[in-house]
Amino acid sequence: MTRGSTLAVALISGGLDSMVSAARAREDGHRLLALSVDYNQRHKVELAAARRIASVLGAERHVVLPLDLSAFGGSALTADIDVPKDGVGEGIPVTYVPARNTIFLSLALGWAEAAGARDLYIGVNALDYSGYPDCRPEFIKAFEDMAEVATKAGVEGEPFRIRAPLQHMTKADIVREASRLGLDAGMSWSCYDPAPGGVHCGLCDSCRLRAKGFIEAGLPDPTVYAV
Repeated sequence: MTRGSTLAVALISGGLDSMVSAARAREDGHRLLALSVDYNQRHKVELAAARRIASVLGAERHVVLPLDLSAFGGSALTADIDVPKDGVGEGIPVTYVPARNTIFLSLALGWAEAAGARDLYIGVNALDYSGYPDCRPEFIKAFEDMAEVATKAGVEGEPFRIRAPLQHMTKADIVREASRLGLDAGMSWSCYDPAPGGVHCGLCDSCRLRAKGFIEAGLPDPTVYAV
């Protein structure tokens, strides 16, 4: 099988980072299987963005998997907890969803093994982010090691590769990468707490980081913010 014909599973949330990560998978020569998770998140509007992105990137299949994490709660994105609007703070914020990336990568791993894919793409980055522990390089390496011992493919000598192409990029770097790849950043959705009219609130951590990225990249921001 040639590199150009290999499958990769790309996690696509609908955000800017996952869009760029999935586009990098395509640039790397992979055919795409796109996975999004409907976890009953507060900002479910991101799933519409995920559908647009998967279509534009030519995903062979896009699965939007229902998995209601609001049954567990524990996050401002899955429970009746206010989304902070006073700036990006220190520590792990209440918008952290317990073990979310571990859960999502586990789902992607299951699909990858079933489909014969060995590359999984995820849009985490460890520089301009909100302090989530499951965005760090240590997590990505640990999950890759786990996948090797937890799967039939891994045990039989076909290890999985967890690709995090944005791992060491700033948000400005990611904005520039989207431009280089010819992506319409306006397709993506970042806001954790959508404002009336279906626009970004402009005040949550994710909105602030997104806006900062465009400013620092020196590129026009297509996002409509409420403030």
